[in-house]
Amino acid sequence: MTTGGAGPIGRSCWLVLEDGSSFPGRSIGGPAEAFGEVVFNTSMTGYQEVLTDPSYRGQIVVMTYPEIGIYGANDDDVESGAIQVAGFAVHRVVRTPSNHRATASLPEYLAGWDVPLVEGIDTRALTRRLRSRGAMRGGISSVERDPSRLLARVRAHPSLVGLDLATEAAAPSGPNGPGAAVRIVLVDGGAKDGIERELARRASGPVEVVRVRCDATPDEVLALGPSGAVVSNGPGDPAAVAGAIELVRALLGWRIPVAGICLGHQLLALALGGTTYKMAFGHRGSNHPVRDAATGRVMITSQNHGFAVDPTSLGVPWAPLDRGFVPRRPEIVANADRPPRDAGTMADRLPSDRLLGESPLGFGPVEVTHLSLNDGTLEGLQLLDGPALSVQFHPEASPGPHDAVGFFDAFLALVGGRRG
Repeated sequence: MTTGGAGPIGRSCWLVLEDGSSFPGRSIGGPAEAFGEVVFNTSMTGYQEVLTDPSYRGQIVVMTYPEIGIYGANDDDVESGAIQVAGFAVHRVVRTPSNHRATASLPEYLAGWDVPLVEGIDTRALTRRLRSRGAMRGGISSVERDPSRLLARVRAHPSLVGLDLATEAAAPSGPNGPGAAVRIVLVDGGAKDGIERELARRASGPVEVVRVRCDATPDEVLALGPSGAVVSNGPGDPAAVAGAIELVRALLGWRIPVAGICLGHQLLALALGGTTYKMAFGHRGSNHPVRDAATGRVMITSQNHGFAVDPTSLGVPWAPLDRGFVPRRPEIVANADRPPRDAGTMADRLPSDRLLGESPLGFGPVEVTHLSLNDGTLEGLQLLDGPALSVQFHPEASPGPHDAVGFFDAFLALVGGRRG
Protein backbone atom coordinates (compact mmCIF):
# COMPACT_ATOMS: atom_id res chain seq x y z
CA MET A 1 0.00 0.00 0.00
CA THR A 2 1.29 3.41 -0.98
CA THR A 3 0.67 6.24 1.47
CA GLY A 4 1.10 9.95 1.29
CA GLY A 5 0.68 13.06 3.39
CA ALA A 6 -2.74 14.61 3.99
CA GLY A 7 -3.21 17.97 5.63
CA PRO A 8 -5.26 18.17 8.81
CA ILE A 9 -7.59 20.98 7.68
CA GLY A 10 -7.76 20.89 3.89
CA ARG A 11 -8.27 23.40 1.08
CA SER A 12 -11.60 24.97 0.24
CA CYS A 13 -13.22 23.43 -2.80
CA TRP A 14 -16.51 23.05 -4.66
CA LEU A 15 -18.56 20.08 -5.74
CA VAL A 16 -20.72 21.14 -8.70
CA LEU A 17 -23.49 19.13 -10.40
CA GLU A 18 -24.51 19.50 -14.03
CA ASP A 19 -27.86 21.05 -13.03
CA GLY A 20 -25.93 24.02 -11.62
CA SER A 21 -26.22 23.17 -7.92
CA SER A 22 -23.01 23.59 -5.96
CA PHE A 23 -21.78 22.41 -2.56
CA PRO A 24 -18.78 23.83 -0.69
CA GLY A 25 -16.32 21.58 1.07
CA ARG A 26 -12.67 21.00 1.89
CA SER A 27 -10.19 18.99 -0.14
CA ILE A 28 -8.02 16.90 2.19
CA GLY A 29 -4.40 16.86 1.06
CA GLY A 30 -2.97 18.71 -1.93
CA PRO A 31 -4.77 20.39 -4.83
CA ALA A 32 -7.55 18.14 -6.08
CA GLU A 33 -9.77 17.90 -9.13
CA ALA A 34 -11.98 15.15 -10.51
CA PHE A 35 -14.93 14.72 -12.86
CA GLY A 36 -17.45 11.91 -13.26
CA GLU A 37 -20.98 10.80 -12.53
CA VAL A 38 -21.91 11.71 -8.95
CA VAL A 39 -23.68 8.87 -7.09
CA PHE A 40 -24.48 8.11 -3.48
CA ASN A 41 -23.84 4.97 -1.42
CA THR A 42 -25.87 4.17 1.70
CA SER A 43 -23.40 1.78 3.36
CA MET A 44 -22.27 2.58 6.90
CA THR A 45 -19.07 0.51 6.56
CA GLY A 46 -17.13 -1.17 3.77
CA TYR A 47 -15.80 2.05 2.28
CA GLN A 48 -12.49 0.45 1.26
CA GLU A 49 -14.31 -2.21 -0.75
CA VAL A 50 -16.37 0.58 -2.33
CA LEU A 51 -13.24 2.54 -3.22
CA THR A 52 -11.63 -0.47 -4.91
CA ASP A 53 -14.75 -1.80 -6.68
CA PRO A 54 -14.15 -1.45 -10.47
CA SER A 55 -17.88 -0.87 -10.97
CA TYR A 56 -17.32 2.65 -9.58
CA ARG A 57 -14.87 3.55 -12.32
CA GLY A 58 -15.62 7.03 -13.66
CA GLN A 59 -17.79 8.00 -10.68
CA ILE A 60 -17.55 10.37 -7.73
CA VAL A 61 -19.00 8.52 -4.74
CA VAL A 62 -20.85 10.34 -1.95
CA MET A 63 -21.24 8.42 1.31
CA THR A 64 -24.57 9.13 3.03
CA TYR A 65 -23.34 8.00 6.46
CA PRO A 66 -21.93 11.16 8.06
CA GLU A 67 -18.61 9.86 9.45
CA ILE A 68 -16.28 7.74 7.35
CA GLY A 69 -12.78 6.38 8.04
CA ILE A 70 -12.92 5.22 11.66
CA TYR A 71 -11.17 1.90 10.97
CA GLY A 72 -8.72 3.29 8.41
CA ALA A 73 -7.46 1.19 5.51
CA ASN A 74 -5.43 -1.99 5.16
CA ASP A 75 -3.96 -4.29 2.53
CA ASP A 76 -6.67 -6.96 2.80
CA ASP A 77 -10.08 -5.31 2.44
CA VAL A 78 -9.78 -4.58 -1.27
CA GLU A 79 -11.72 -5.75 -4.31
CA SER A 80 -9.08 -4.90 -6.93
CA GLY A 81 -5.48 -3.77 -7.16
CA ALA A 82 -6.22 -0.04 -7.12
CA ILE A 83 -8.67 2.63 -6.02
CA GLN A 84 -11.26 2.86 -8.79
CA VAL A 85 -13.42 5.87 -7.91
CA ALA A 86 -12.75 9.24 -9.53
CA GLY A 87 -13.37 11.05 -6.25
CA PHE A 88 -14.76 10.50 -2.75
CA ALA A 89 -17.02 12.90 -0.83
CA VAL A 90 -17.98 12.60 2.85
CA HIS A 91 -19.40 14.84 5.56
CA ARG A 92 -16.62 14.12 8.05
CA VAL A 93 -13.49 12.06 7.62
CA VAL A 94 -11.79 10.35 10.57
CA ARG A 95 -8.08 11.10 10.35
CA THR A 96 -6.87 8.76 13.11
CA PRO A 97 -8.06 5.17 12.62
CA SER A 98 -9.13 3.03 15.58
CA ASN A 99 -8.45 -0.50 14.43
CA HIS A 100 -5.49 -2.83 14.93
CA ARG A 101 -5.64 -3.91 11.24
CA ALA A 102 -5.20 -0.39 9.87
CA THR A 103 -1.97 0.32 8.01
CA ALA A 104 -3.01 3.83 6.92
CA SER A 105 -5.67 6.41 7.61
CA LEU A 106 -8.36 6.98 4.99
CA PRO A 107 -6.82 10.34 3.90
CA GLU A 108 -3.40 8.71 3.56
CA TYR A 109 -4.85 5.83 1.57
CA LEU A 110 -6.59 8.08 -0.95
CA ALA A 111 -3.62 10.45 -1.17
CA GLY A 112 -1.38 7.51 -2.06
CA TRP A 113 -3.48 6.91 -5.17
CA ASP A 114 -3.92 10.64 -5.96
CA VAL A 115 -7.69 10.31 -5.59
CA PRO A 116 -9.44 13.47 -4.31
CA LEU A 117 -11.07 13.24 -0.87
CA VAL A 118 -13.58 15.98 -0.07
CA GLU A 119 -14.85 16.65 3.45
CA GLY A 120 -17.43 19.02 4.87
CA ILE A 121 -19.95 18.51 2.07
CA ASP A 122 -23.59 18.71 3.14
CA THR A 123 -24.06 15.10 2.11
CA ARG A 124 -27.72 15.05 3.21
CA ALA A 125 -28.61 17.93 0.88
CA LEU A 126 -26.47 16.48 -1.91
CA THR A 127 -28.08 13.04 -1.58
CA ARG A 128 -31.58 14.56 -1.61
CA ARG A 129 -30.64 16.42 -4.79
CA LEU A 130 -29.45 13.23 -6.48
CA ARG A 131 -32.45 11.31 -5.12
CA SER A 132 -34.91 13.82 -6.62
CA ARG A 133 -33.07 14.78 -9.82
CA GLY A 134 -31.18 11.57 -10.52
CA ALA A 135 -27.48 10.78 -10.83
CA MET A 136 -25.66 13.57 -12.65
CA ARG A 137 -22.29 14.46 -14.00
CA GLY A 138 -20.28 16.49 -11.54
CA GLY A 139 -16.89 17.81 -10.64
CA ILE A 140 -14.89 18.58 -7.53
CA SER A 141 -12.05 21.07 -7.55
CA SER A 142 -9.87 22.99 -5.14
CA VAL A 143 -8.09 24.50 -8.15
CA GLU A 144 -11.04 26.10 -9.94
CA ARG A 145 -12.58 28.46 -7.38
CA ASP A 146 -15.36 29.82 -9.63
CA PRO A 147 -18.36 27.42 -9.59
CA SER A 148 -19.67 28.77 -12.91
CA ARG A 149 -16.44 27.92 -14.72
CA LEU A 150 -16.36 24.51 -13.03
CA LEU A 151 -19.95 23.94 -14.19
CA ALA A 152 -18.96 24.51 -17.82
CA ARG A 153 -16.29 21.83 -17.50
CA VAL A 154 -18.75 19.44 -15.83
CA ARG A 155 -21.21 19.81 -18.71
CA ALA A 156 -18.43 19.09 -21.20
CA HIS A 157 -17.61 15.80 -19.45
CA PRO A 158 -19.01 12.69 -21.23
CA SER A 159 -22.09 10.89 -19.91
CA LEU A 160 -21.92 7.21 -18.91
CA VAL A 161 -24.64 6.39 -21.45
CA GLY A 162 -23.01 4.70 -24.42
CA LEU A 163 -19.64 4.52 -22.65
CA ASP A 164 -17.78 1.18 -22.54
CA LEU A 165 -15.83 1.34 -19.30
CA ALA A 166 -15.94 -2.41 -18.71
CA THR A 167 -13.34 -3.18 -21.37
CA GLU A 168 -11.15 -0.45 -19.90
CA ALA A 169 -11.54 -1.86 -16.37
CA ALA A 170 -10.87 -5.48 -17.36
CA ALA A 171 -7.64 -6.95 -16.02
CA PRO A 172 -5.18 -8.73 -18.31
CA SER A 173 -5.97 -12.41 -18.78
CA GLY A 174 -4.01 -14.59 -16.37
CA PRO A 175 -2.22 -17.93 -16.83
CA ASN A 176 -4.30 -21.07 -16.86
CA GLY A 177 -2.56 -22.61 -13.86
CA PRO A 178 -2.12 -26.32 -13.16
CA GLY A 179 -5.60 -27.33 -14.28
CA ALA A 180 -8.46 -28.85 -12.34
CA ALA A 181 -11.55 -30.97 -12.82
CA VAL A 182 -13.70 -27.82 -12.73
CA ARG A 183 -12.49 -24.88 -14.77
CA ILE A 184 -14.49 -21.68 -14.44
CA VAL A 185 -13.82 -18.83 -16.82
CA LEU A 186 -14.35 -15.48 -15.13
CA VAL A 187 -15.23 -12.99 -17.86
CA ASP A 188 -13.72 -9.83 -16.39
CA GLY A 189 -15.39 -6.51 -17.13
CA GLY A 190 -14.18 -5.03 -13.84
CA ALA A 191 -14.54 -8.06 -11.59
CA LYS A 192 -14.40 -7.84 -7.81
CA ASP A 193 -11.91 -10.23 -6.23
CA GLY A 194 -14.67 -11.53 -3.95
CA ILE A 195 -16.27 -13.37 -6.88
CA GLU A 196 -13.17 -15.49 -7.40
CA ARG A 197 -12.87 -16.13 -3.65
CA GLU A 198 -16.45 -17.39 -3.40
CA LEU A 199 -16.10 -19.67 -6.41
CA ALA A 200 -13.01 -21.33 -4.98
CA ARG A 201 -14.54 -21.60 -1.52
CA ARG A 202 -17.66 -23.46 -2.69
CA ALA A 203 -16.25 -26.06 -5.06
CA SER A 204 -16.46 -29.71 -4.02
CA GLY A 205 -12.90 -30.36 -5.25
CA PRO A 206 -10.05 -28.50 -6.96
CA VAL A 207 -11.44 -25.65 -9.01
CA GLU A 208 -9.52 -23.45 -11.39
CA VAL A 209 -10.72 -19.91 -12.01
CA VAL A 210 -9.26 -18.44 -15.19
CA ARG A 211 -9.81 -14.74 -15.77
CA VAL A 212 -10.26 -13.51 -19.30
CA ARG A 213 -10.96 -9.98 -20.44
CA CYS A 214 -14.52 -9.19 -21.45
CA ASP A 215 -13.31 -8.47 -24.99
CA ALA A 216 -11.96 -12.02 -25.40
CA THR A 217 -13.30 -13.78 -28.48
CA PRO A 218 -15.64 -16.78 -28.18
CA ASP A 219 -12.99 -19.04 -29.75
CA GLU A 220 -10.40 -17.91 -27.19
CA VAL A 221 -12.74 -18.79 -24.34
CA LEU A 222 -13.84 -22.09 -25.88
CA ALA A 223 -10.19 -23.09 -26.30
CA LEU A 224 -9.84 -22.97 -22.49
CA GLY A 225 -12.28 -25.86 -22.15
CA PRO A 226 -14.52 -24.16 -19.56
CA SER A 227 -16.86 -26.11 -17.32
CA GLY A 228 -18.78 -22.87 -16.87
CA ALA A 229 -18.43 -19.10 -17.14
CA VAL A 230 -19.16 -16.29 -14.71
CA VAL A 231 -19.68 -12.86 -16.28
CA SER A 232 -18.57 -10.27 -13.75
CA ASN A 233 -19.70 -6.92 -12.52
CA GLY A 234 -18.23 -3.78 -14.07
CA PRO A 235 -18.72 -0.09 -14.85
CA GLY A 236 -20.36 1.84 -17.65
CA ASP A 237 -23.19 1.19 -20.08
CA PRO A 238 -23.75 -2.55 -20.64
CA ALA A 239 -25.17 -1.98 -24.13
CA ALA A 240 -21.81 -0.52 -25.18
CA VAL A 241 -19.87 -3.70 -24.32
CA ALA A 242 -20.58 -5.31 -27.70
CA GLY A 243 -17.81 -7.91 -27.58
CA ALA A 244 -18.95 -9.31 -24.23
CA ILE A 245 -22.55 -9.55 -25.44
CA GLU A 246 -21.43 -11.65 -28.42
CA LEU A 247 -19.27 -13.79 -26.13
CA VAL A 248 -22.19 -14.53 -23.80
CA ARG A 249 -24.40 -15.30 -26.79
CA ALA A 250 -21.83 -17.81 -28.04
CA LEU A 251 -21.60 -19.46 -24.61
CA LEU A 252 -25.38 -19.84 -24.56
CA GLY A 253 -25.28 -21.41 -28.02
CA TRP A 254 -22.66 -23.92 -26.81
CA ARG A 255 -24.79 -24.59 -23.70
CA ILE A 256 -21.89 -23.83 -21.40
CA PRO A 257 -23.31 -22.91 -17.96
CA VAL A 258 -23.32 -19.13 -17.52
CA ALA A 259 -23.79 -17.00 -14.40
CA GLY A 260 -24.07 -13.22 -14.59
CA ILE A 261 -23.44 -10.83 -11.71
CA CYS A 262 -24.50 -7.16 -11.88
CA LEU A 263 -23.11 -6.04 -15.27
CA GLY A 264 -23.01 -9.74 -16.16
CA HIS A 265 -26.77 -9.95 -15.45
CA GLN A 266 -27.36 -7.09 -17.87
CA LEU A 267 -25.07 -8.65 -20.49
CA LEU A 268 -26.96 -11.95 -20.23
CA ALA A 269 -30.26 -10.13 -20.86
CA LEU A 270 -28.74 -8.30 -23.83
CA ALA A 271 -27.38 -11.58 -25.22
CA LEU A 272 -30.88 -13.04 -25.00
CA GLY A 273 -32.18 -10.13 -27.08
CA GLY A 274 -33.37 -7.85 -24.27
CA THR A 275 -32.53 -4.21 -23.61
CA THR A 276 -31.25 -2.16 -20.69
CA TYR A 277 -31.94 1.41 -19.55
CA LYS A 278 -30.31 4.10 -17.41
CA MET A 279 -31.91 4.24 -13.97
CA ALA A 280 -32.84 7.55 -12.37
CA PHE A 281 -30.23 7.26 -9.61
CA GLY A 282 -29.39 3.56 -9.38
CA HIS A 283 -28.92 1.24 -6.43
CA ARG A 284 -25.74 1.58 -4.37
CA GLY A 285 -25.32 0.28 -0.85
CA SER A 286 -25.30 -2.85 1.29
CA ASN A 287 -28.91 -2.75 2.50
CA HIS A 288 -31.13 -3.36 -0.56
CA PRO A 289 -34.02 -5.81 0.00
CA VAL A 290 -34.73 -8.33 -2.77
CA ARG A 291 -37.44 -11.01 -2.91
CA ASP A 292 -36.65 -14.49 -4.18
CA ALA A 293 -39.67 -15.42 -6.32
CA ALA A 294 -39.26 -19.18 -5.80
CA THR A 295 -39.22 -19.14 -2.01
CA GLY A 296 -40.69 -15.77 -1.06
CA ARG A 297 -37.59 -15.17 1.04
CA VAL A 298 -36.41 -11.59 1.36
CA MET A 299 -32.66 -11.09 1.20
CA ILE A 300 -30.71 -7.98 2.13
CA THR A 301 -28.18 -7.47 -0.64
CA SER A 302 -25.18 -5.40 -1.64
CA GLN A 303 -25.78 -3.47 -4.86
CA ASN A 304 -23.94 -1.09 -7.14
CA HIS A 305 -25.50 -0.36 -10.51
CA GLY A 306 -26.91 2.53 -12.51
CA PHE A 307 -28.43 0.50 -15.37
CA ALA A 308 -31.14 -2.16 -15.27
CA VAL A 309 -32.86 -4.68 -17.53
CA ASP A 310 -36.19 -3.79 -19.17
CA PRO A 311 -38.46 -6.78 -18.31
CA THR A 312 -40.78 -6.11 -21.25
CA SER A 313 -37.88 -6.45 -23.71
CA LEU A 314 -37.83 -10.14 -22.75
CA GLY A 315 -41.60 -10.44 -22.96
CA VAL A 316 -42.08 -10.21 -19.18
CA PRO A 317 -45.29 -8.28 -18.37
CA TRP A 318 -43.89 -6.22 -15.53
CA ALA A 319 -43.01 -2.53 -15.06
CA PRO A 320 -40.79 -1.37 -12.19
CA LEU A 321 -41.36 1.98 -10.49
CA ASP A 322 -37.95 3.42 -11.36
CA ARG A 323 -38.45 6.86 -12.90
CA GLY A 324 -35.91 6.14 -15.61
CA PHE A 325 -37.90 3.17 -16.92
CA VAL A 326 -39.75 3.46 -20.24
CA PRO A 327 -41.02 0.01 -21.34
CA ARG A 328 -39.95 -1.21 -24.73
CA ARG A 329 -43.26 -3.07 -25.00
CA PRO A 330 -45.82 -1.12 -22.94
CA GLU A 331 -48.71 -3.10 -24.43
CA ILE A 332 -47.81 -6.23 -22.46
CA VAL A 333 -47.43 -4.63 -19.03
CA ALA A 334 -49.89 -6.23 -16.63
CA ASN A 335 -49.37 -3.62 -13.90
CA ALA A 336 -49.74 -0.58 -16.18
CA ASP A 337 -52.45 0.88 -13.92
CA ARG A 338 -50.18 0.95 -10.93
CA PRO A 339 -51.39 2.42 -7.63
CA PRO A 340 -49.85 5.66 -6.37
CA ARG A 341 -46.50 5.38 -4.64
CA ASP A 342 -48.02 5.74 -1.17
CA ALA A 343 -50.55 2.93 -1.68
CA GLY A 344 -48.97 0.19 0.42
CA THR A 345 -45.48 -1.22 0.31
CA MET A 346 -43.65 -2.68 -2.66
CA ALA A 347 -44.05 -6.09 -1.04
CA ASP A 348 -47.82 -5.63 -1.39
CA ARG A 349 -47.48 -4.81 -5.08
CA LEU A 350 -45.16 -7.57 -6.24
CA PRO A 351 -46.89 -10.30 -8.26
CA SER A 352 -47.81 -13.60 -6.63
CA ASP A 353 -47.67 -15.48 -9.95
CA ARG A 354 -44.51 -16.43 -11.84
CA LEU A 355 -43.19 -13.79 -14.21
CA LEU A 356 -42.28 -15.49 -17.47
CA GLY A 357 -40.98 -14.22 -20.78
CA GLU A 358 -39.22 -15.39 -23.93
CA SER A 359 -35.84 -14.68 -25.51
CA PRO A 360 -36.43 -12.70 -28.72
CA LEU A 361 -33.41 -14.47 -30.23
CA GLY A 362 -34.72 -17.99 -29.77
CA PHE A 363 -32.94 -19.08 -26.58
CA GLY A 364 -36.26 -20.12 -25.07
CA PRO A 365 -38.36 -19.06 -22.07
CA VAL A 366 -36.94 -16.96 -19.26
CA GLU A 367 -38.18 -16.50 -15.71
CA VAL A 368 -37.76 -13.60 -13.32
CA THR A 369 -36.19 -15.01 -10.16
CA HIS A 370 -35.72 -11.86 -8.08
CA LEU A 371 -37.36 -8.44 -7.78
CA SER A 372 -36.35 -5.37 -5.79
CA LEU A 373 -38.53 -4.56 -2.79
CA ASN A 374 -37.59 -0.90 -3.14
CA ASP A 375 -38.80 -0.21 -6.67
CA GLY A 376 -39.69 -3.52 -8.30
CA THR A 377 -36.73 -3.51 -10.69
CA LEU A 378 -35.63 -6.81 -12.18
CA GLU A 379 -32.97 -8.38 -9.94
CA GLY A 380 -32.58 -11.91 -11.29
CA LEU A 381 -33.19 -14.10 -14.35
CA GLN A 382 -33.03 -17.77 -15.25
CA LEU A 383 -33.08 -19.37 -18.69
CA LEU A 384 -35.49 -22.30 -18.47
CA ASP A 385 -34.21 -24.28 -21.47
CA GLY A 386 -30.51 -23.72 -20.84
CA PRO A 387 -27.95 -23.55 -18.02
CA ALA A 388 -27.92 -19.80 -17.40
CA LEU A 389 -28.87 -17.61 -14.44
CA SER A 390 -28.03 -14.14 -13.22
CA VAL A 391 -28.55 -11.61 -10.44
CA GLN A 392 -28.37 -7.81 -10.44
CA PHE A 393 -26.97 -7.67 -6.91
CA HIS A 394 -23.60 -8.83 -5.50
CA PRO A 395 -23.86 -12.33 -3.97
CA GLU A 396 -20.20 -12.10 -2.92
CA ALA A 397 -21.10 -8.96 -0.88
CA SER A 398 -17.81 -7.21 0.03
CA PRO A 399 -19.12 -5.06 1.57
CA GLY A 400 -22.49 -6.16 2.82
CA PRO A 401 -24.50 -9.09 4.13
CA HIS A 402 -24.03 -12.64 2.87
CA ASP A 403 -27.72 -13.50 2.39
CA ALA A 404 -27.22 -14.24 -1.30
CA VAL A 405 -24.09 -16.41 -1.35
CA GLY A 406 -26.23 -19.40 -2.31
CA PHE A 407 -26.12 -18.06 -5.86
CA PHE A 408 -22.65 -19.57 -6.21
CA ASP A 409 -23.94 -22.95 -5.04
CA ALA A 410 -26.71 -22.78 -7.63
CA PHE A 411 -24.21 -21.99 -10.39
CA LEU A 412 -21.73 -24.68 -9.34
CA ALA A 413 -24.60 -27.18 -9.26
CA LEU A 414 -25.02 -26.45 -12.99
CA VAL A 415 -21.38 -27.28 -13.68
CA GLY A 416 -21.19 -30.28 -11.34
CA GLY A 417 -18.91 -28.65 -8.80
CA ARG A 418 -21.29 -28.14 -5.90
CA ARG A 419 -20.13 -29.40 -2.51
CA GLY A 420 -22.04 -32.53 -1.62
